[in-house]
Amino acid sequence: MEEYQQLIGVISLTMGVAWASGLNLYAAILVLGFAGSTGGMELPENLQIVQDPAVMLAAGLMYAVEFFADKVPGVDTGWDALHTFIRIPAGALLAAGTVGDVSPALQLAAGIVGGSVTSVTHAAKASTRVLINTSPEPVSNWLASISEDVAVFGGLWVALNHPVIFLIGFVAFLFLLIWLLPKLWRGIARIFRKIGQWLGLAKETREAIEDPSAPAGSPLSPNVDTIEPPAASASQSLVDALRGLEALHKSGSLSDMEFEQAKASVIAKHQLA
Repeated sequence: MEEYQQLIGVISLTMGVAWASGLNLYAAILVLGFAGSTGGMELPENLQIVQDPAVMLAAGLMYAVEFFADKVPGVDTGWDALHTFIRIPAGALLAAGTVGDVSPALQLAAGIVGGSVTSVTHAAKASTRVLINTSPEPVSNWLASISEDVAVFGGLWVALNHPVIFLIGFVAFLFLLIWLLPKLWRGIARIFRKIGQWLGLAKETREAIEDPSAPAGSPLSPNVDTIEPPAASASQSLVDALRGLEALHKSGSLSDMEFEQAKASVIAKHQLA
């Protein structure tokens, strides 16, 4: 029974460190270093380096920088982009160090899994910030940043003290990510398409940012009549037109509902022609 609890504790710590690193790497290092240096927990030998005063001082300094950078619209997105190359490998290394004195194969496996968890957590954080930055007011950035800091400190505390509860919440978090990430990435793709249209880098062929649930005639409602396949012309055949719509649908530019509406509109126009 004791070995089982120890195993659950190691898994909880590994996933907790990887998850927290994707949100705020420096806060995660500070929590581990503080817990180890104060005797709150005995860190594995490979992880004891984080309780070194020099490491904690560096992590504290960078946490202070991130605390302010993470609350400025636009700056937070640039900070996240830069830390794509820092959080993910650091999260993998921390996860590999949590498993203690085991075989290199198990350490490598922990690093692979931990790096994957860090990457998806970082992707969710960065994607959410890009969408939040479309709002001109800074309050939403402050709330998001503070919520992330609280989540890191609180989540790691739960992982260290109540591993079973943390693992249950972690599984729920993974299911939430599976549902949420495609929607976030699609929203970001629409933002970049709109930016490209503003800069003249992309030709606007349809209402790219729209909400099917919005009232008809509003700026967010879909305008099926304006949706045309790329490079459409009077001489283009119905097959070519449908193929163009299919390409837009496969690329994610058209949702399933928009594709069906646009297809019906194109067919109707060719029948009347």
